[in-house]
Amino acid sequence: MKTRPGDGENSEAGAVQERIRLTAVARGEAPADRFIRGATVVNVYSGELLRGNVAISQGRIAYVGASTQAVGPATEVIDAAGRYLAPGWIEPHSHPWVLYNPATLLEGVLPAGTTLTFNDNLFFYLQGGAGGFLKTVEALAPLPGRCRWLVRLISQSQWAGEGADFAPEKVLPLLSRPEVAGTAEVTRWPMIFQGDERLLAEIRCCEALGKRADGHTAGASGEKLNAVVAAGITACHEAISEGEVLDRLRLGLWTVLRNSSLRPDLPELARAITQRRVDTRRLMLTADGPAPRFIAERGFIDEALRRAVAAGVSPVAAIQMATLNPATYYRVDHEVGGVAPGRLADLLILPDLESFRPERVMVAGRDVARMGRLAAELPVIDWDSLGMRPEFAPAQSFAGERLYRPWDAGEQLPVIEFVSNVITRPGGLAEWGPDGSVPQDLILAMLLDRRAQWAGRCWVRGFAPRLAGLASTFNTTTHLLVMGADTRAMRRAAARVAVDSGGIAVTDSGGAARNFPLPIAGMMSPAPFAAAVQAQRELEAHVQFAGFPYDDILYALLFLTCDFLPGWRLTPRGVLDVKKGELIRPAESLPLC
Repeated sequence: MKTRPGDGENSEAGAVQERIRLTAVARGEAPADRFIRGATVVNVYSGELLRGNVAISQGRIAYVGASTQAVGPATEVIDAAGRYLAPGWIEPHSHPWVLYNPATLLEGVLPAGTTLTFNDNLFFYLQGGAGGFLKTVEALAPLPGRCRWLVRLISQSQWAGEGADFAPEKVLPLLSRPEVAGTAEVTRWPMIFQGDERLLAEIRCCEALGKRADGHTAGASGEKLNAVVAAGITACHEAISEGEVLDRLRLGLWTVLRNSSLRPDLPELARAITQRRVDTRRLMLTADGPAPRFIAERGFIDEALRRAVAAGVSPVAAIQMATLNPATYYRVDHEVGGVAPGRLADLLILPDLESFRPERVMVAGRDVARMGRLAAELPVIDWDSLGMRPEFAPAQSFAGERLYRPWDAGEQLPVIEFVSNVITRPGGLAEWGPDGSVPQDLILAMLLDRRAQWAGRCWVRGFAPRLAGLASTFNTTTHLLVMGADTRAMRRAAARVAVDSGGIAVTDSGGAARNFPLPIAGMMSPAPFAAAVQAQRELEAHVQFAGFPYDDILYALLFLTCDFLPGWRLTPRGVLDVKKGELIRPAESLPLC
């Protein structure tokens, strides 16, 4: 666990002096910096609730017990009688790029008690390469919460240059970094199942470094899971039923129970604990990159805890899954995850073990949030200097009639049919309407290269039939996904996003437009967390008025362009039948005249 201000000195000599000081405070021979008195300590090691005091020195816990000897004249005493003291929550599987960025995500979740996140690096790497990602890690180090990182071995969508961009000589050095805890999920898990030599070699490298290889095995049967686990994958968050929890646990996978805006599965998953009485030591909790509104209205790891306890899981077991278990999994339990001497003083003072809403949040023994409000400053990050601003062809390249006119009138295009906000199925082929118009029950969808060099196109059914125009770089490719029934409105939306260097724009046929810039890798806003929440609400209101029948528009946009979920998908290679691995219609070079 990388040190930070308040954690003690970086040097070995400084670390020894820190330990000498801690032992003196533990003996009651030196005063503590802070002293928490009379709390009921949630002891995640023994599973007990114990009345006691906690002494803090130089950002670490020095003492836990009944003594008050560490209180000196200058010690700050916090009276926690009638309150519970727990370690800070840990998110083992974070995607810090759902309109918010890692800093503004902490703004949203730190007041609710999540003090450490293990973050997927995907879009920072896609935009800035290894160098840009490492600059980002350094720039985020002063955050008031803790961040560790998980490195992608491949992307979520295949394209012509993917192999070169994720070459082992670029990716593997990142795994040895102290800020990196392991690999991020490999969403295209069939490659692992089939024994892809490059991926298995990289997973083995991760294993040799003593780090973890995260899995994504959505839809994998117990039989197929055997090969994935044999390849070296150590955890999976994709169980959606009690039985799938058991499948993963029985094969030795650490199993992450998900409660997210996309899949609020925890009540079902908890049945493995409450009815099957499984051992919970290898279970963790995740919010799996929830949408901003979900965090604002429901919560993050705190919401997963509430759901687990409401489903019948004991509060202490639930807290273990949110603290000690992920710390143990990532091999940092000597630093975080519990209230014990020598651990970093990342602590929560809670009024009860039902709401899981902390009154006080401490990181390294310092208050970072009080009564649900951030009490620490966020650093100002110059994202452009980190290489995170995407480049686009001039806006007129996307606004011009030549690119967007309804060419090839009469030519059939594939139809992608939505059956949920993220699940699609083949819809056959459909002709253009009269005079080259968009057919009444369909909208046009195009995935456009940001440099206007290629485009894929199809029809979409069951999305938002009255949508005039929408453009978004918020998708797995970060290229321009443009959708709508009015090609003029689509052009205006695309041009607006190009001017903004990424983002989401919606337009109507009368010329009105709303936009939310996402100039950080085309996925994230530098604006405060509340602005991301408001942007999601406004976007949802617009598309729901246009007939979008589902709850979460963000993940509908994100996954339409991926190639790891079944159905037909609009990818950089064109319209792809994911299950068969066949291109239904390839992408074409521009100009499309």
